[in-house]
Amino acid sequence: MTAELQTPLQDFLQYLEQQRRVSPHTVLNYQRDCQQLVDYCQQQSFNDWQQLKPADIRLFIARLHRKGLGARSIHRLLSAVRSFYRYLLKEGLVDHNPAQSVQAPKAEKRLPKTLDVDQMNSLLDSTTADTFVACRDRAIMELFYSSGLRLAELAALDLRDVDFGQQLVHVIAGKGNKGRILPIGRTAIEALKVWLDKRDQNGLYQQPALFTSQQGKRLGVRSIQQRLAFWGKKHGISEHVHPHRLRHAFASHMLESSSDLRAVQELLGHSDISTTQVYTHLDFQHLAKVYDAAHPRAKKRS
Repeated sequence: MTAELQTPLQDFLQYLEQQRRVSPHTVLNYQRDCQQLVDYCQQQSFNDWQQLKPADIRLFIARLHRKGLGARSIHRLLSAVRSFYRYLLKEGLVDHNPAQSVQAPKAEKRLPKTLDVDQMNSLLDSTTADTFVACRDRAIMELFYSSGLRLAELAALDLRDVDFGQQLVHVIAGKGNKGRILPIGRTAIEALKVWLDKRDQNGLYQQPALFTSQQGKRLGVRSIQQRLAFWGKKHGISEHVHPHRLRHAFASHMLESSSDLRAVQELLGHSDISTTQVYTHLDFQHLAKVYDAAHPRAKKRS
């Protein structure tokens, strides 16, 4: 592993963490993706980032694709490499970005599976809040379904982020460090209050984290995933229950009831409405109908 390759990469990761203030999870993804390019460079006897040309990046991508790496993963990897080279350009370490014009293989749009309303009601109503863990887990599931939070967003919540009077939750740093304020439904508010009472009874009233273990430590993302999977199996739900599925159920059911794509986009925290389209099982037919009905030059003549 040559210092000429590795040192700029480590400086880039430090730049992301300290100056760009991206999440540790995102930094880890950048490191994993760019390290694959480092390994490729060593195999090809490159010892300087300036040496790579677009043809080299295309060969690198083609090899990964042949090994079975999916189009979505390749797209993410290319994005990481482009960002890395933009950093190198800014630092004057290279004079071109060989990944800029390289295209990833087209990915098929996969619609995420969801739980229907009956399944969600069964999951939530059957989880009796009779123990510390069950009480906490029900509040977690109610909040996921009530407000459509991402897993990392929910895990990062502190007590101060929940406004019980206004029935709102403040997501301080969502994806891309974009915060937002979301409503919390009545049932979720009630579940949270029951959970906080149980916390207090266990002497954890001074802990800042909203969701904790019985030892008072903030509940991590992996633990939350495991708890949701446990309740899904316990209640006989055939599909794997995980946080993203509850977020998707929130989006799907909200859209089915309201048909307001823009509102769902805002609630989910999507910067691009096309992301919401895929997320909620829709294509652009809904927008086309709105356009046909509303635009003066699109209305059908009687």
